[in-house]
Amino acid sequence: MSVRIISAAILAAFAWLPQAHAGNQTIPANAEGQIEFNTPSGNIGCIYTPKGGTRTYQPQGGGPELSCSRVEPSYVTVILGPKGPATLIKNPGEQGCCGDVTRLGYGNSWSRGSFTCLSSTKGLTCASSGGHGFFVSKAKVTVK
Repeated sequence: MSVRIISAAILAAFAWLPQAHAGNQTIPANAEGQIEFNTPSGNIGCIYTPKGGTRTYQPQGGGPELSCSRVEPSYVTVILGPKGPATLIKNPGEQGCCGDVTRLGYGNSWSRGSFTCLSSTKGLTCASSGGHGFFVSKAKVTVK
């Protein structure tokens, strides 16, 4: 099966969001391959780091990695790697989320490698082709 089919099946398993109207949104990478995006509310921000990392950041296990932080009502970070469940960090200490970067519009999806995210007014759902993922909103955070 293709990564997109598997990712779509994983996103459907979260069942919080309608997928029928989702459009794929392209977000450019920086010079080191990282991609940053926020939800339209500005409350959730994500950074994708490619396999091998960057000069200043090496993901655990070598990557790739998707890290998303929520600002309100409490600052949390969720990290999803290529294998295994997502990790929820309830007190990450560092709180640099949500600068002036591309917004992943409500109803739009983003994909890179084995990761897919879908933005909606209810929150952000992200999954890996390995069957793991997370949902982040102002009201709750769920990891799988």
